[in-house]
Amino acid sequence: MSLPDVLRALRGRAGLSLGALAARTHYDRSHLHHVETGRRRATRAVAEALDHALDAKGDLFAAWERDERVRERDAAAQRTRASALAVSQDLCGLAELDVDDLYDGVADIAVVSRSTPPALMAERAHVLRDEALHRIRAGLYPPTGLADLYVAVGRLSGVLAYALLDLGCPHDAMRHAEAAASCADRAGDADLAVWVAGTRSLIARFQGDFPLALDLARGGLRQAGSGRGTGRARLKCGEAQCLANLGDSPGANSALNAAEDARERVRGDAPGLFGFSRAKQFYYAGSSLIWLDGGEDARRALRAATDAIAIWQSAPAGQRSLVDERLAHIYAATAHAQLGDVEGAADTVRPLLSLPPEDQISWIVKRMDRLARLLSAPYFQGNTTAHETADAIRTLAGP
Repeated sequence: MSLPDVLRALRGRAGLSLGALAARTHYDRSHLHHVETGRRRATRAVAEALDHALDAKGDLFAAWERDERVRERDAAAQRTRASALAVSQDLCGLAELDVDDLYDGVADIAVVSRSTPPALMAERAHVLRDEALHRIRAGLYPPTGLADLYVAVGRLSGVLAYALLDLGCPHDAMRHAEAAASCADRAGDADLAVWVAGTRSLIARFQGDFPLALDLARGGLRQAGSGRGTGRARLKCGEAQCLANLGDSPGANSALNAAEDARERVRGDAPGLFGFSRAKQFYYAGSSLIWLDGGEDARRALRAATDAIAIWQSAPAGQRSLVDERLAHIYAATAHAQLGDVEGAADTVRPLLSLPPEDQISWIVKRMDRLARLLSAPYFQGNTTAHETADAIRTLAGP
């Protein structure tokens, strides 16, 4: 029996109304109704609370575990089907793929990587990288093409780093980023080396190692020098994220201001994942300042995240970064909460509350969890909107 079936049977046997059960579990009556009817996925915490309240002796929690196994199996099967199809399509094209087509494939992946499920992107990057490495080992490239092939392998390793980080595997992501750094060295490509430094700093930030992340960002800044690409602006924004997480508001704001100055000197940008658009720069500013204590930092974060969302939403579909756009909604909602604006937070995050499991990448789960904790703080005790929004976030994220 599924959890909704077991819950209905146990509640009927106990003679409890939904209201009485809500009082016992401290969960909202309407939320329990949705769980019992199967319209909403129960979290581990909800299942444990219901099992205890109904004295089910583990039977209800066991039903929840069975449901989760089925859900995970179905989701994994769907991901495997999608990935296998995409890889087969790629493999079918490799036989006729010349070197220029390979480079075009790398550029295409860079553009679509932030709007495609990470497992699928990892598979496609892996196939193309294997092909590029085969050509290097077999000498199947023009006399002047070896450096370009190493850049292609480095960029595909960078795509893999991002994909594995989105999948919540930072150690694997860091190994791919280190491989990309090695390729940048072999190719003598300074732009790729600077991008990799920023990506390694990003992975360290994901792991919560902000001193290391700060060292990596500043090392990349020394490599970037006074170049006119976007690498310096990206690294200064990474520096701001580190300083904000270390509690240094003046330092974080100063780094963001320096990133704006670097933006004014930019002359051209790389495509997709390897570029750093103005929208992405606003996004970084919002994601930095929400880690401080609110006030003017939260107001600047809100302006920046809102500007990033507006730019992405007005762009053609192929130029939108859906992952980053969703995260910008979370950063804006977090800033609203820090400023005491619960309704603003709820309205901003609402579009994300129906995301399917395959779109709930690790960054989204981590940042939504923090927003839920903010909305559950004593400051918002008794606020129905705050409670319901936090509960909806926990339901979305699952265990």
